[in-house]
Amino acid sequence: MCGYVGFTNDIEQADETLKNMMNKIVHRGPDSEGVYVDDGIALGFRRLSIIDLAQGDQPLFNEDGSMVLMFNGEIYNYQKLREELVEKGHAFKTHTDSEVLLHGYEEYGVSLLNRLRGMFSFVIWDKNNERIFGARDFFGIKPMYYALMDDTFMFGSEIKSFLPHPKFKKELNERALENYLSFQYSPTNETFFKNVFKLLPAHYFVYENNHLETTRYWEPVFEADDSKSLEQWIEEISETFEDSVEAHKISDVEVGSFLSSGVDSSYVAASANVDKTFTVGFDNEIYNEISYAKELSEYINVKNISKVITPEEYWSSLSKIQYHMDEPLADPSAVALYFVCNIASEHLKVVLSGEGADEIFGGYNVYKEPIEFTGYKKIPMFIRRFIGSVASLLPSVRGLNFLVRRGKTLEEWFIGNAFMFSQKDRRKLLKNPTDAKAPQALCKPYYDKVQDKDDVTKMQYLDIHMWMAGDILLKADKMSMANSLELRVPFLDKEIMALAAKIPTKYRVNEYNTKYAMRQAALKKIPQKSADKKKLGFPVPTRVWLKEDKYYDIVKTAFLSDVSNKYFNTEMLIGLLDAHKAGKKDNSRKIWTVFMFLKWYDEYFVKEIN
Repeated sequence: MCGYVGFTNDIEQADETLKNMMNKIVHRGPDSEGVYVDDGIALGFRRLSIIDLAQGDQPLFNEDGSMVLMFNGEIYNYQKLREELVEKGHAFKTHTDSEVLLHGYEEYGVSLLNRLRGMFSFVIWDKNNERIFGARDFFGIKPMYYALMDDTFMFGSEIKSFLPHPKFKKELNERALENYLSFQYSPTNETFFKNVFKLLPAHYFVYENNHLETTRYWEPVFEADDSKSLEQWIEEISETFEDSVEAHKISDVEVGSFLSSGVDSSYVAASANVDKTFTVGFDNEIYNEISYAKELSEYINVKNISKVITPEEYWSSLSKIQYHMDEPLADPSAVALYFVCNIASEHLKVVLSGEGADEIFGGYNVYKEPIEFTGYKKIPMFIRRFIGSVASLLPSVRGLNFLVRRGKTLEEWFIGNAFMFSQKDRRKLLKNPTDAKAPQALCKPYYDKVQDKDDVTKMQYLDIHMWMAGDILLKADKMSMANSLELRVPFLDKEIMALAAKIPTKYRVNEYNTKYAMRQAALKKIPQKSADKKKLGFPVPTRVWLKEDKYYDIVKTAFLSDVSNKYFNTEMLIGLLDAHKAGKKDNSRKIWTVFMFLKWYDEYFVKEIN
């Protein structure tokens, strides 16, 4: 696990610029560094040593030095690929997984990507053809950003590494802000920095002759196989997951596991046979999973290391969290994840975690909605729309929210696990609304791909491409690497995805449970209590804190600041905050969305200037 940065070299003092850029991402690789600079390219690398500790430094070169690699991630089938490449005549200099990418690209070109099993973000400089090739893994576990400014092409693991480059122009992308207000994360390939982009999951790029082209090379395909019984699916899940966990444990250093109270992390920890698990919680009993984690750890006979996060620690970390995130993220659990990564990093370098299980196997409670109250679907849509429009005018409560949603099609109301501000409300909130598309328009290309599928599958497909990549995996990478910790996600494996995509919907989600078949498979490793536990995932008591004078005042001060007044109609913000404090409506997630943007902005556009 590492970090890298590079740029096409057309500046003076490239070595010094590269060094300054690398210093921005030391946290991704504190063990060593490497550079490669010539007339066409400048490449900088920071290493966190995991495999082949002695010889795995980068950049790596092919036999004649004509190709140079920088790689962030792990290739879990590298040993098999290495054997194939040796048989084809390639000479290896190291025992790292990294080197198979270099020789594999020489041998197979772009088709190498679909031979890989792992998480990866890498670039290869082809010196002879003056071509840069870059690729990102299937699900977007590892990040890659790029920018083309003043004929200079920059690329790297984190946006912050671009800031020292003399040709980097730092401007806020207000269209990204408007999209963020709906999703709580940046949902497109655009970032909050104008003209800086993400390489999307399962895409590669080729840059040559001052031209950039990106291409998708893989996508999940849901095709239910109704020929197998539930018992057969349970057995296949057990075998496939066991294989994935073993692959994800490949390392020359100790591997541990995160552990909340839910089935995902419990299944990972129980299957991995690690020595240590790590948990965080809060002093509010409703938001503390430590007792559950300790109970499961005793059951599987491993040591649990835990931490209670105080409100003061949580709130004092917010600026640092948003700095490491690169872009604002309004998911309160990101901070809890930062702290659990922090305590794990004191003991080891690699942890396993349960990200991806909900999207792959159908784990979110909202996925049950299309199969609940099926009788209501028999009412003609025009009547449901009328009922929904009336319900939307009344105070928001659980039952009425259901009527509002059922008065719309799935494509109209479901944009993922977070829906903060509607297009109408965010335009009221912003001082200068942009040409940003409606949330539903951003989701439409994904819905179009699965228009013949059932609603549960549609929701999963959308979340795999948007919520999981934009929120879940973003915070997993950034919070772990902020603590120089490698986080591995055995549920996000190509083989598991291929299996899960064939499981009939009735075995994924039913009226009573989510991840149904996966929970049954987990029962082979963990007790019924853990297998049945509803998802919490390091929950955070923000809604409680925002009603306390101390934290209400902190947020109110931010909402009345000059920066807030520059972008938002602040009276609307104060209205949301006051209504929440008075208990009239739970506005905590909307409040947090704006507050996290202001924290992020302060880090990148206020402190960076001063």
